[in-house]
Amino acid sequence: MPKLSIKQTLLRGLRRRCPRCGEGELFRRWLEIDDRCSHCGLVYQPDHGDIWLFLLITDRIPLLFGIAVVYFGFSMESWIAPVGFFFAMAVPLIATVRQRQGLAIALDYLVRVWTGSESHELSRA
Repeated sequence: MPKLSIKQTLLRGLRRRCPRCGEGELFRRWLEIDDRCSHCGLVYQPDHGDIWLFLLITDRIPLLFGIAVVYFGFSMESWIAPVGFFFAMAVPLIATVRQRQGLAIALDYLVRVWTGSESHELSRA
């Protein structure tokens, strides 16, 4: 196995590709994650629920920017401001949900490799 590049692995996740080989797609449909890579056979989630921490982190970081905007003085004088603020926060979160899920799977893969968990090796055929 070639040396693992953190940057390359994370970019593969953002591109919604297999974090190990970069060839197989992560999703079958809009938000349905495939069980394994069609190219190298990597099981994306050997233990379902392992990516929840990374999903929470990738969801909350963008929300911190909205909190900071409100904290540092964004005032809502009319009804248009809160509606605009809501859409300014919601649209990017919805538009990037697949990239953030891919990033979470890539982060989970990196943790499995770093901790020596053999679940990433079991998928090799």
